[in-house]
Amino acid sequence: MSGEKFKQSLSLFDGTMIVAGSMIGSGIFIVSADMTRNVGSAGWLIALWVITGLMTVFAAVTYGELSSMFPKAGGQYVYLKEAYNPFTGFLYGWSFFAVIQTGTIAAVGVAFSKFAGYFIPALTMADENIIFRIGDWFKLYPAQLVSIALIVFLTYVNTRGIKEGKFIQSVFTIAKLFSLFALIIFGLLIAAKADVWNANWATGFDFRFTEAVKDESDSQIGWSLFKEPSSVFLMIGLISSAMVGSVFSSVAWENVTFIAGEIKNPKKNVGLSLFLGTLIVTTVYVLTNIMYIAVLPLFPQASEGAAAFATEVASPSVAFPLQDRVATAAASNIFGAYGTAIIAVMIMVSTFGCNNGLVLTGARVFYTMAQDKLFLPQAASLNKNAVPQWALWAQCVWAALLCLSGKYGLLLDYVVFITLVFYILTIIGVFRLRKKRPDAERPYKAFGYPVIPVIYILMAGTMALGLLFYKPATSLFGLLIVLIGVPIYYIAMRSKKVAE
Repeated sequence: MSGEKFKQSLSLFDGTMIVAGSMIGSGIFIVSADMTRNVGSAGWLIALWVITGLMTVFAAVTYGELSSMFPKAGGQYVYLKEAYNPFTGFLYGWSFFAVIQTGTIAAVGVAFSKFAGYFIPALTMADENIIFRIGDWFKLYPAQLVSIALIVFLTYVNTRGIKEGKFIQSVFTIAKLFSLFALIIFGLLIAAKADVWNANWATGFDFRFTEAVKDESDSQIGWSLFKEPSSVFLMIGLISSAMVGSVFSSVAWENVTFIAGEIKNPKKNVGLSLFLGTLIVTTVYVLTNIMYIAVLPLFPQASEGAAAFATEVASPSVAFPLQDRVATAAASNIFGAYGTAIIAVMIMVSTFGCNNGLVLTGARVFYTMAQDKLFLPQAASLNKNAVPQWALWAQCVWAALLCLSGKYGLLLDYVVFITLVFYILTIIGVFRLRKKRPDAERPYKAFGYPVIPVIYILMAGTMALGLLFYKPATSLFGLLIVLIGVPIYYIAMRSKKVAE
């Protein structure tokens, strides 16, 4: 192992930028369309973003207690190991490597490439752009290669030292926060229409499960309101399904805990950066969706004066590189012909910065696991720049393979369920540690304990059960990924005993 140690060079501002930058990717520009299809009203759309924001902030302020108790690299892996046992910590770390972090890196990288396709048509995921294929099960697109190149570049930059990584993170996070606030302000001041706003809010908090259907006769995307949920369980399932988009757009805030060993005064600043970062992003997300409702009608019949945009909020797009283009439609209404290009640039900036935060922080978990002899031993060392170079490249290789797999879209469905499960376990860990170690030093205690942690557990638990009810295939497959780690753990423990 290297004799190098982590350098505490990250300030509270840096930590906050890592939280916000890791959270904001491409989701806020896209997922509101699918959410609207599931709930069918303006009230519920905003309510789900508010609920997601409350869940995120509640979890963040609770994690603050854990971060003050264990201010070292590894974050959530360490919390689970200390609150439960090494086995639980390993299952999280295994899932983190297999899909949670690397799958997110791959998906965000592909999103960057797809939106670059607006400027470079060869990067669109169209059949004419396939450069290699094996039957129907493997297709290689230029966009995947660009995604891999992006991941490799960011990995290389982060092997150069923490200062290089934090510089990129701060610059790109400030840029995307500024651009999102600008989009909100310009949208509300320039493009907001009273008739659109009133028509959208006429839907109130009516809960209507809706499905977008395509009318082949005129090649338009229309709406079919076909079902009223008749049971509480179905409603919970549909709400949980709708919240997949908002929750996925709000994950990765805990990444700052992975680099606690590199933050100045971590007992205070990790928890504070969690609170500030999640609060900033929650505010931006809710305001962005309010702007969408002020600018774009939810349904074709919502406003006669804005029929051209009626299919954009809640119907799949057939023109843009990604399935839904809510932000693009809004920007086109605000900035005219330049709107699509502006959003494409915004998403490229956003995904670039998001992936840098994911790459920077994730490798610290594998480093800490290797220190515990629960990961490949080479990952337990730091290079001359005091960063886990081997762990960074291991993360890079697996994320690149996931890019090639073409399964990055499905990975996101798996990620949400298992991420929720580990969030819940970690929050419960606060209660366990209060009982197991009542005299342990706690420079910061969870705000609102025990009420706020309990509220989070109930909210997240309800959503997890809803996903099991409404999306059993992806939820159970996500659980299977976790369970695959069980035999791997025992193999690792046997190897550890032999080595000793």
